[in-house]
Amino acid sequence: MKRIAILLCLVLLLAGCSGSDGELDRAMNLRSKLLARSVSFDAQITADYADKTYTFTMNCAADTQGNLTFTVIEPELISGISGTVSATGGKLTFDDVSLAFDLMADGQFSPVSGPWVLMKTLRSGYLTSCNREGDALRISIDDSYRDDALHLDIWLNNEDVPIRGEIMWKGRRLLTIDVKNFTFV
Repeated sequence: MKRIAILLCLVLLLAGCSGSDGELDRAMNLRSKLLARSVSFDAQITADYADKTYTFTMNCAADTQGNLTFTVIEPELISGISGTVSATGGKLTFDDVSLAFDLMADGQFSPVSGPWVLMKTLRSGYLTSCNREGDALRISIDDSYRDDALHLDIWLNNEDVPIRGEIMWKGRRLLTIDVKNFTFV
């Protein structure tokens, strides 16, 4: 019985990405590039709290060490707020206006750290599937092996850069990130 369980686990690990080898290669090539090069992008974020939604846009830059800096650019009321997010925490900088978002997924992240979660998961998450969806490649990644893992669906365009991401937890979409101007620097 123990041997069957070990073989079953091995098959599951080897079948981590459904789809053709070309699709898996594209997803893994993006991961390799993200580990070697910094990026910049704009992210329009919609946070869904079930009873209310918030939408805002940030300009983001992520380095090869997993750190992300951002500046809110829309709406005008909160534009100029900036900050940093890393594995060890985050920091907001603002003058007269501050952001006050409730934490999501039992305190795992806030909407302003969504782009950092997207980049962290692309760089190191557990790839569960990848397949074509129209002109885009949709990859599904869990941010960890924990029972309460965040699940991300991320769409790549024909140039293999992210154009959209959705962060889900326990089957519910919490955050949508529309990505524009994604550039390797």
